[in-house]
Amino acid sequence: MNTLYMVLGLLVALGVLVTFHEFGHFWVARRCGVKVLRFSVGFGTPLLRWHDRRGTEFVVAAIPLGGYVKMLDEREAEVPAELLDQTFNRKTVLQRIAIVSAGPIANFLLALVFFWLLAMLGSQQVRPVIGAIEAGSLAERAGLMAGQEIVAVNGESTPGWAAVNLQMVRRLGESGTLDVSVREAGSTVDSAHQVLLSDWLKGVDEPDPISSLGIRPWRPQVPPVLAQLDPEGPAQAAGLQIGDHLLSLDGVALRDWQQLVDNVRGRPGDAISLRVERAGQQQDIRLTLAARGKGEARSGYLGAGVQGVDWPPEMLREVSFGPLDALGEGFRRTWTMSVLTLDSLKKMLFGELSVKNLSGPITIAKVAGASAQSGLGDFLNFLAYLSISLGVLNLLPIPVLDGGHLLFYMIEWVRGRPLSERVQGWGMQIGISLVLGVMLLAFVNDLSRL
Repeated sequence: MNTLYMVLGLLVALGVLVTFHEFGHFWVARRCGVKVLRFSVGFGTPLLRWHDRRGTEFVVAAIPLGGYVKMLDEREAEVPAELLDQTFNRKTVLQRIAIVSAGPIANFLLALVFFWLLAMLGSQQVRPVIGAIEAGSLAERAGLMAGQEIVAVNGESTPGWAAVNLQMVRRLGESGTLDVSVREAGSTVDSAHQVLLSDWLKGVDEPDPISSLGIRPWRPQVPPVLAQLDPEGPAQAAGLQIGDHLLSLDGVALRDWQQLVDNVRGRPGDAISLRVERAGQQQDIRLTLAARGKGEARSGYLGAGVQGVDWPPEMLREVSFGPLDALGEGFRRTWTMSVLTLDSLKKMLFGELSVKNLSGPITIAKVAGASAQSGLGDFLNFLAYLSISLGVLNLLPIPVLDGGHLLFYMIEWVRGRPLSERVQGWGMQIGISLVLGVMLLAFVNDLSRL
């Protein structure tokens, strides 16, 4: 079933985003008087094809990893004299800029629509209340304490933990101060704290901003009774079973599941002893924890899970907006994620963020499947983020991408004449090499995550 969700989620995601992107090019090209020969979603063998009254061929092809809009152009084939005024290459440079930029702009508009819908639908969020602070951590040195609710990070309101994480992600690899505003339980007064950062999580493969500060979110106590086991994990290999009640770890009594998780994460590769109660009988089970991640992100892994419990109503918050306020929220989230995506690419380029955070089609498929299983809201949120990523990446000034064509046309606009065919050809070769290299890196990252 998970595989089915992955495949369907990926197909729907790519189908919607690629179609909307190419429709942007198509719609503006038509408005500029350019004859569109083909509108294709996907590459390779056509599965479906039809023509409209203007002679444009619409195609749904077998390989759903992109699409294209083919326009009439003298540089690609001989054009009859009566159609020369409908060729792309004879349009003004501003018209060509408009046509090329329309695809990425369509992606940003689509993300805005999805965020607008999500804001109106509303969501239930867990209040970002601190459960514990690790001794000697950055958070402790900043004066943060258990029981405080984080109300803002860097001046941005944080109604839930997702918002806290987002604001912290924006500071990865940086030095300086992280401004955190908190509120004590039962109080209406906020207090400001500054967390000192120095190359914070620079180059870490899988950064966890909240826990790296030494902050442990508040959670309801969950009995350490196993409800899930990873077939490839050390727990199952050692003989642990679903229904086992974990009583102690290396002689230390376990009060709840989070206590075990915190201990295990800090001991990658260590041998531990668990006292287990099974069918009224107690026994000791020894095992060696697996290790995940590298460097500062390296953590222990048991390969077991528990059944969730209900959250107290006072720890949950309903967040929703009216139609007009939702539009403002949609603009804000679209802008924030666009800037974050561009900033993350810059940090990868300068080594502040590990390139292993770059994801390819396998990871995208997994996230698409997981979000589709979680519900419509999560899937729309995923589509919005992916649409923004597609828009930002296509605007990069790399030949073969929309941004590369825009770069050529902007130069032509300033110079009054286009670059030579030879220079543009060199640019295209460099662009193809760069894109293929990034695609290969993303694919290798996907395989390493498997």
